[in-house]
Amino acid sequence: MRIVLQLFIFSLPVMNHEHPSSAFLFIPSYVICMASSDKPEIVDRDVKEKDHKEDDKDEEKGGFIDKVKDFIQDIGEKIEGAIGFGKPTADVTEIHFPTINLEKADIVVDVLIKNPNPVPIPLIDINYLIESDGRKLISGLIPDAGTIRAHGEETVKIPIHLVYDDIKNTYDDIKPGSIIPYKIKVDFIVDVPIFGRLTLPLEKTGEIPIPYKPDIDLETIKFERFSFEETVAVLHLKLENKNDFDLGLNALDYEVWLSDVSIGGAELAESTKLDKNGINYVDIPITFKPKDFGSALWDMIRGKGTGYSMKGHINVDTPFGAMKLPISKEGGTTRLKKSKEDGGDEDEDDEVL
Repeated sequence: MRIVLQLFIFSLPVMNHEHPSSAFLFIPSYVICMASSDKPEIVDRDVKEKDHKEDDKDEEKGGFIDKVKDFIQDIGEKIEGAIGFGKPTADVTEIHFPTINLEKADIVVDVLIKNPNPVPIPLIDINYLIESDGRKLISGLIPDAGTIRAHGEETVKIPIHLVYDDIKNTYDDIKPGSIIPYKIKVDFIVDVPIFGRLTLPLEKTGEIPIPYKPDIDLETIKFERFSFEETVAVLHLKLENKNDFDLGLNALDYEVWLSDVSIGGAELAESTKLDKNGINYVDIPITFKPKDFGSALWDMIRGKGTGYSMKGHINVDTPFGAMKLPISKEGGTTRLKKSKEDGGDEDEDDEVL
């Protein structure tokens, strides 16, 4: 606790023997500052008044600078209103996936930027970041991204390449076949007259798939018409979709080998839906020549299992866009089965041997 005591100037009349006329003794005034725990501090009043004057000057100086700032701002606003300058706007209009496969996802972010100014404005930099549950997936910088014309608007496309191996190697809890949430953050840095450099921040959320290739098995080959010259058969395929999203199967591009002999490929008769985390069966018609198989043909006719392999791709539709996924099977075992017309038994067990 400080106690301030101010002693005012006062005078006392005294008698001067050498000069009998009255005289006054002037005692200078002081300010005494005391704290409850300190010794009294005596400050010359003239010093204190000087300090007050300097504080007043600082306040006057600060007030003057504030007035100048207000004046400049007011002039800027008047210029802006007179010649039509304003802040540009930006908005994410679409996020699409031109390519999705097992290795990567190509993402394109469409951003509409509107320029209300009478002069073109340059896009100095574009900074982007994709994260999932607060974890960084990818980031990048696009310098010198172009110019937005005067009183116009442009859709700026931001291409992003997301490599799945980089994600899975960094975060081992992200598994193939899963769907992960994402947040895209984009900062547009523009240079606008009057305003100077501005940052236009944007955010958008969504989901990204981490695709997994379906498992495929050739369970049986069923004869529709059998001859040594040409045989029409149906491949009974088992497809297991291990993804957390449905696949709309549109096309098959594949080749089948029986006993190391290619029997060619076939086209999908009609599209079908592969349920998420489910098993589906597809019948594919095919034509081949049994005589090309040599001794392996007799093993197939006798109902013995024969080795096969398959390689190719499937074209599917997904909630995230079209995908082309590989299919493959090595070292599988299947068998031939005749229809009733060719002496076969329709009730025969169809399990793979």
